[in-house]
Amino acid sequence: MERHFDEELKDLKEKLIRMSSIVEEMIEKSITALRDREEELIKQVFEKEKTVNMMQIEIDDIAQKMIALRQPAASDLRFIISAIKINADLERIGDLAVNIAERTQTLLKEPPLKPLIDIPRMADISQKMVRESIDSFINKDSKLARDVCKRDDSVDNFNDQIFRELLTYMLQDAKNINRAIGLMLVARYLERIADHATNIGEDVYYIVEGKDIRHHIEDK
Repeated sequence: MERHFDEELKDLKEKLIRMSSIVEEMIEKSITALRDREEELIKQVFEKEKTVNMMQIEIDDIAQKMIALRQPAASDLRFIISAIKINADLERIGDLAVNIAERTQTLLKEPPLKPLIDIPRMADISQKMVRESIDSFINKDSKLARDVCKRDDSVDNFNDQIFRELLTYMLQDAKNINRAIGLMLVARYLERIADHATNIGEDVYYIVEGKDIRHHIEDK
């Protein structure tokens, strides 16, 4: 019985890793489509959304059955409950990647407003945060989880910087407004992706260290 339960835990971990890999790829493709103006990549993002949605249902089902049928001990129960929460964060990240792809679809109908430099950098950080938040969960690495959370400030700074720059384009010429707002929304979606990765990191830190670091509560 114990061996079978261990196999179920392993399967749960592997599915979360797979789901994380897919949403990372969705982020990358949506931003590449925007930067390189490759509309074909947008369709690939939309296709992968279906896979992510199916995986969310499958992972939730596995986790709930493990709780109901196996009655796991405290540490395993915390792990499974966290897996359910992380599953929801990953699905939301996938939704945000789709939002970027949808916005890109509109932006590609017009000439580029400006060369894209900061948005791809912001995307790289957010994407890495997603990957490392899952790594910290799988490996119970509280230091890596904390590092992920700290990087959220960097993404926020990029978002503010991009907003200010695009605002100048809007003030210079009203014809720039729609494209500038579109790029602002892309940056906002990336900022929200980083927030979800941070949520995962905070959950992992709590599981491993027993300390709540949300809103810097441990410093108060």
